[in-house]
This record gives sequence, structure tokens and C-alpha cells, in this order.
Amino acid sequence: MAILSRPADAHPLGNFTINHLAVLEPSERELRVHYVLDIAEIPTFQIMRATSQRGTWDANNLASWAKQETAPVLDGLRIFIDDHPAVLRGGSAHARLRPGAGGLPILYWTEDFVTAAHAGARISIVDRVYADRRIGWKDIIVRPQTEPTRELQAYPSALIASPRTVTRATFAIAPAGNAVSIVRETTDIPQVSQSGSIVRQTMLSEMFLRPDQGPLWILLTILAAFAFGALHAIEPGHGKALLAFTLVGARATTKQAAILAASLTVAHTAGVILLGVVLFFAAGFVPETIYPWITLVSGIAIVLVGARALGRYVRSVQPFAHLHAHSHAGTHEHAHAHEHGSVHHSHALDAAHGHSHDHVHGHDHTHAIPGSAPLNFGSAVWAAMSGGIAPCPAAIILLIAAVNAHRVAYGLLLIIIFGMGLASVLTGLGIAVVHGAARISKNSRYERIVRFGPLASAVLISIIGAVLLGQGFQQIGAHVNIILVAALVLCAIAGYALSAHHEHRERLQPA
Repeated sequence: MAILSRPADAHPLGNFTINHLAVLEPSERELRVHYVLDIAEIPTFQIMRATSQRGTWDANNLASWAKQETAPVLDGLRIFIDDHPAVLRGGSAHARLRPGAGGLPILYWTEDFVTAAHAGARISIVDRVYADRRIGWKDIIVRPQTEPTRELQAYPSALIASPRTVTRATFAIAPAGNAVSIVRETTDIPQVSQSGSIVRQTMLSEMFLRPDQGPLWILLTILAAFAFGALHAIEPGHGKALLAFTLVGARATTKQAAILAASLTVAHTAGVILLGVVLFFAAGFVPETIYPWITLVSGIAIVLVGARALGRYVRSVQPFAHLHAHSHAGTHEHAHAHEHGSVHHSHALDAAHGHSHDHVHGHDHTHAIPGSAPLNFGSAVWAAMSGGIAPCPAAIILLIAAVNAHRVAYGLLLIIIFGMGLASVLTGLGIAVVHGAARISKNSRYERIVRFGPLASAVLISIIGAVLLGQGFQQIGAHVNIILVAALVLCAIAGYALSAHHEHRERLQPA
């Protein structure tokens, strides 16, 4: 049996998931356990790649894997009868392939186990099969309970956003052999969401895999890659809010807007290629685990940018600044430069022969100076790249499909063009923000708003970073409250800004 290539939708719970179901049916003398695994495209690819250099299986490969899979399932499935470990007997393992996204298959595995039991027994079950795969559907059903997925073959749309995570259950066997006192425990497992797309995620892969492609179809596929990248950019994420706030806070130029948008795009494309390479050469790698760490690292980087921006703003609005120049040639000549709001004074003093004052008063209403602000643009670029490095699952599927089809160069070209479409929208957004900010800054009616624009930008960037940091800690498994973490981080940022204010005032004190 070769890899199925019929077009199909991506797995509804995400291309990275391994989904579990244990159905327990007690009787007066035994306990039957029906176990199901629904393995999405990317872990299926890893499993097949580990046992076949070409990544394809025939019927013999599939049957052999089905038998081998029994061992890890038995190792992770712990059942206790009256606190004694149960010995499960199997031997009916079966596996099949069904079509998934990008011409990749999805593995579906089932086996029936049985163990001795008796009326009045207390049963407990803990499911730790593929415990390192933290996302996906996990459920334990004790008959006569029912479950909504037809044994992981049809997931209700209402439950996809919040899949079940039941990994423990207890019950007792009544004298009649039926289950009573059923208690199921839900595990708090952070799910890495795979947001819905405006267009079907498999469309580009399907166009890429179409046989007998002519020049016109290839051109159409390239144009579609650009369009899909542009549509992907307007979906939730990709740091668009961060991009806008950064550009306002940096009083950036059009060139800087393009640089920042390009940084996001380069990071996104590089993330796809890097993860694709790792998937090919590391069969045991759990790809979904990188997303929480990307969130955490992005949060740290953005918090640092926000804190530094707020510190620079505080220093920039000090009520006075002194510039001292001393000459010791018999007399003392002091030059003082004072800045009071928008009025500038220049004083020249001769300590030996009196005072001479030259006052120049002027008002400068050019508030948005391109490329200069309390926000460091270089650090903002790195923060933007860290936020944009999370690879798109649809692009990863396209890359794997390209390798399987032995058309790697063509696949990479489509991924790059997909990134160019993403960049076009982000660049357009950046330029619109820059021009909009410039127009507002020229209008005297918005003078007060413009004056506090960098402050608002620094605060909003700090808030984005603080929330991402809280989400990152929660996603890697830390039992924390996101709002509490964000509040503590914002307090730390405020403390840093106030310390910057204090240090600046000390430096201004005369010796």
C-alpha cells in the first residue's frame, strides 16, 4: 500500500497531533479495552520515515508497524484492579492509512485488549501513551457512556477548539457486571492552537501535487502561493499589532517599515525550512513542543524592547539637560544649553569679566522626527523576528510534500513566494502606519497626542510582551496565571523605567 495521494483536508485537530481513545467495557468476569490512535500527518510522516528511507509503506510495512505499536501502548496504558496492576492480553492490532493534507497519510490504529476482572472490583486507569505529545484529543470512555467522535473518525466542530484531555478514570464493577461510580479526570494540558485559515490549508499543496503540470498551471500555482501568503498575513498573529506599535514608537521611516516587515517574513520562512529539516533527520523530535518555547522567547524579547523603550522615553522627557564645557586659560568660560519644553536658551558666561547672555527663543513643532525616538529600532527588528519565527503548518506540509515528490527546488520556490506575499501585506501595513503617523504629527490639533505617542507605543509593546511571556510559561507546563504573570512583568518594567529616571537625575546633579 503506497502513500495515499487523494486530496484531503488537513487533520481537524492540527497536523502535529496524536489523538487517543480508550473504551472500557466491564463484565462479571473480565474487562475489555478497545484502544484507538489517530495520528495526524506530521507524526505519521516521522513514523514512516523512521522505518522506510523513502517514507512510503506497503501492506507488509503497515501490518508490521501495527504489531510493533502494541508494545508502547501497553507500556503507557496503566490499569489497576483493586490496586493491583492488570495484565492486558492483545493480539488483534490493526492499522490503516487514510488521506491527509499535502498528499501525506494519516495513521489509524486499533487493538482490543482483555484482562480478568470480577464483580465488586475497583478499577482505575491512567493513559500515558505518547505522553510527550501534549496536544490532541485524549479521552477515556467507560460503557455505557458514549463518545462523540465515532472512535476518532469524525470530530464535532464545536469541540475542536477545546479537545478533551481525559487521561484518568475510576469506576467499580457492580454485581451485574456493569460499571458504576464512574469518575473521569481531565488533565490541564495547554493546547497549541492551529488557527483557522481564510482559505483551505491544503489548496496550495493540492495545486503543487497535481500531475502533468504545464507552464500555465505552474504560473498559476506561483501566483496562488503569493496570494495565499498575502491572505495568511491578514489572519490572526504575525505580530501585526507589534509591528504597528513599533513603527509608531520608533517614528520610523518608510525604509524602516519595509525592513521590519521583511524581518518578520524572513524569520517565518526560515522557521519553516529549519523545522522541515529537523523533521527529516530527527525521527523522535516532537515538533509541537517548539511553539511554546517560541512564545516564551518572543515574550522575553518583546518585554526587553518595551522596557528599554519606556526607559528611553522617561529619560527623554527630563525637565532640563545640561551640557558643560570648561576652559581653564586664566578665566572660566561656561557654556550652558537648557531645553525647557519647546523654548531653547543659549547662555555664554565669562566668569572673570561679567556675564553676557545670548537668548534664542524658538518653537519647533516637528514632533515626529523620522528614525529617531526612545525606541531602539535594531532591537525591535530582533523582537519582530522572534515573534515571526513560528512556522506555518501548511507551509511545513508543502515542504514535506515537495521532498516526497522529489521536487524540492519547486517547493522551496513556492514557500519563498508565499513569504513574499506575507511580506507585501506587512510592508503595506507598515508604510500606512508610518504615513498616517506623519500626517497626524503635522496637524497641530493632535500635538498632545503625538507628544505621548512614543509613551503609548512603549506601554503597548510592554503589555504585548508581558502577556506573551505569561502564555509561554503556561504553554511549557508551568502552573501560572497569565494575568498575574503579566502584571508582575509590567511592574518590573515600570520599576526599570523609574530607576532609569533616577539614574538620569543623579547624572545631571552638579559635582
